[in-house]
Amino acid sequence: MSKQFSALGIKEEIQKSLAELQISVPTDIQKKTIPLVLNQKEDLVVLAKTGTGKTAAFGLPLIQLIDVENTGIQALILAPTRELGQQIYNNLVSFSTASPQIEIASVCGGIPIKPQIERLKNTTHIVVATPGRLIDLMKRKAIDINKLDYLVLDEADEMVSALKEEVEVIVKEIPKARRTFLFTATMPGYIKQLVQNYMSKHVVHIEADMETLGHQGIDHQYVVVDPIEKLEVLLHFLSTKEGERGIIFCKTKAAVNKLAKKLAINKFSSGAIHGSLAQPIRDRIMGQFRESHIDILVATDLAARGIDVKEISYVVNYHLPDTFEAYVHRSGRTARAGAKGFSLSIIQDEEIEDIPEFENELGLVFKEYKKADAQSIEENNGLLWAKKIFKTKPNREVSEDFKEKIRTVFHHLTKEELVEKILANYLAQTKTPISAPEGSKKNKKND
Repeated sequence: MSKQFSALGIKEEIQKSLAELQISVPTDIQKKTIPLVLNQKEDLVVLAKTGTGKTAAFGLPLIQLIDVENTGIQALILAPTRELGQQIYNNLVSFSTASPQIEIASVCGGIPIKPQIERLKNTTHIVVATPGRLIDLMKRKAIDINKLDYLVLDEADEMVSALKEEVEVIVKEIPKARRTFLFTATMPGYIKQLVQNYMSKHVVHIEADMETLGHQGIDHQYVVVDPIEKLEVLLHFLSTKEGERGIIFCKTKAAVNKLAKKLAINKFSSGAIHGSLAQPIRDRIMGQFRESHIDILVATDLAARGIDVKEISYVVNYHLPDTFEAYVHRSGRTARAGAKGFSLSIIQDEEIEDIPEFENELGLVFKEYKKADAQSIEENNGLLWAKKIFKTKPNREVSEDFKEKIRTVFHHLTKEELVEKILANYLAQTKTPISAPEGSKKNKKND
């Protein structure tokens, strides 16, 4: 059992579940939030960046506060995307393995609604939902949230900016006497307005140790490129990160599709997710990323919510986000659970003036990333070309007679000679002037 969680007021059966998960030390935000949720009556606004342990901060005390004798829904947790909702649901189930009497349901969009309707006919204490699906269930009279005790708005800044009307519809339907716990990475004006409109006057504000948790371990850098070289600079960077996992953010679905296609052509192990993809496809790609079957995820901001993968070593902003909040959420995908991370923004000349604004608003320092020189990029293009050849599957439709004729042309060449000739042909076709270093030339003359 964890003495530290016990000191926060967490009961023994929940500690058993934490022990199975090998969780023994609470994070800063958990230390500050759990006692207040358990022992106070006020609403909470919690300012904490992604990766600080927010789910356990509200999930553990909520599980403990549930009255198992009451078969009605007592707690509602709203999340902006199905991916995040499913992640919260899975965490809550893990936290309550030693409390089997606690019934938790996930009712998020993107999957059939009928099984969810059937599930809600049984005892349900905690519901994790996306706003759109919850409203659909409310319209069908399939869910009763009229006696709710607790409302959690997770990643509220992202949810309210994209789903403001839906959240307002839900909040108006639940009891005014409930307690509300709002978790957000940033405090833009519309969040402050939400707090004023829908939370008690005596709301308690909690802030995680941003200095040590929010950006610790993340190296923030930017590189200035001409539009024509943007893709090549990205490909060169990705080649230096071979075998590591990362996420590339684009502003639009069309840009995600276009870039994902370019990466596939260049044989990078990658996949793409955005809101227009069918949910089973998004789930499959996310599963491949989580299981390390693909190394790179190309995504829009909202589609990437709920990605809780510890070993993401870098994030690339292929397009600089429009808001400071979006940058916080993007860069927060890396350096999770105390790991180191790297956030690179690939920008153009007209965006340089935005960097000081991001620094001032977010309290960050951006360093300039040293752009690869022309020769390095040309050499990388050559390596990508070689990898394409290596990964090309043989054409089984070519006749053996024709293959034999081709073999006859090359049969007297060694492997080294064949590589030299193929490379020379590639360089001639691309007119790429790759030359050996000066030292190599001198050595050649001395031989």
